[in-house]
Amino acid sequence: MIRLLAAAALLTLTAASAPEPALAPLAFEQIAPPGTRMPRFKVDAAWPRMPGDLLLGQVSGVAVGPDDSVWVVHRPHSLTATDTGLAQTPPTAVCCKPAPPVVHFAQDGRYLGGWGGAARAPTVEGVNQWPASLHGIFVDKAGTVWFGGNGKGDHVVMNYSPDGRYIRSFGRRDKTGGNDATDLLGNPSDVNHSDGMVLISDGYTNRRVIGFDAGSNAYRGRWGAYARPPIAPTRTGDFDQSHAVDPSKVANPKAETFADIVHCVVPTKDGHLYVCDRNNNRAQLFRRDKDGGLTFVRDLVIAGETSGTHTVTDIAFSPDADQTYLYVADMMNGRIWILKRKTHEILGAIGRVGRQAGQFTWLHSIDTDSDGNIYATEVNTGRRVQKLVFTGIE
Repeated sequence: MIRLLAAAALLTLTAASAPEPALAPLAFEQIAPPGTRMPRFKVDAAWPRMPGDLLLGQVSGVAVGPDDSVWVVHRPHSLTATDTGLAQTPPTAVCCKPAPPVVHFAQDGRYLGGWGGAARAPTVEGVNQWPASLHGIFVDKAGTVWFGGNGKGDHVVMNYSPDGRYIRSFGRRDKTGGNDATDLLGNPSDVNHSDGMVLISDGYTNRRVIGFDAGSNAYRGRWGAYARPPIAPTRTGDFDQSHAVDPSKVANPKAETFADIVHCVVPTKDGHLYVCDRNNNRAQLFRRDKDGGLTFVRDLVIAGETSGTHTVTDIAFSPDADQTYLYVADMMNGRIWILKRKTHEILGAIGRVGRQAGQFTWLHSIDTDSDGNIYATEVNTGRRVQKLVFTGIE
């Protein structure tokens, strides 16, 4: 026992050494005509620098804060006893134990700490509000952290200070009221707080986007596909990942309603909003109106014939003022598509399915920092976050 604990302490100490970035090529497919300039990337195989005794489970969300630090949420419950021998009683191995559910990294990959769990959440009517399976994360301009959950009873979006102090929440754990509910959620997948609104993709049980006033927390509106009232049937029963590969779920990029995983809500700087309709292999683009409403603009179909886990899981942008380039995460094909945002012309794609650096297994969430680097997470058996380093426009 003493030897195991001593070895674990040594692992923790040696993890503090800072490796140089280890840049490696990415699989790349050019789709635009030869000579077309577009962003290029390499993968930093040394990022992040996890402490020597901590391990990430399924990494279900990534967000870059205003200081370019990187936040992720992961699912400690997705780790097994053979992954977490150090956490067993008594310890069964020199490594590892689960990292805290919310983890914070510096841009260069240094581990800055973490927090989370039921002890950090309020209890309402005898029910602790902490999600069982975290999903999605957003960091607003003030640095506060937002996330939801898609596990059993996870019908709540949480908001915390950077040091893990509870601020507020929307929805109520174990309670859901369908697409017409104005105070309850249904397995929310993603959240954004900007321009006086809290917008939530809602999500794995419901099939809609819902908005709340960021100041008063009052309900502001709800929208289905094409900005129409959300009339799609809600999910019955709890979601599990086997539903994501159900062969009966055929994508319909022209569907009048959102499919059963509304997966992201991502605003632009120029007053638009992308919503990921994952199982229909599309994003829908909306204009954000001055009254807080949404007006439909267009469908954006990505690899529309794809089945399995389908394609559009998350969206991010290049950091220039015009957000010239649009990045779309494609889970089934294990790639990130690069588009011109204004025209939605597909220029190329990076990545492929696989388990090596720069490859993806169940690619889930992406975000970019002010230097143009992309951060990408993987769930199911992927269980990691990677940094794709921007190397220029070529």
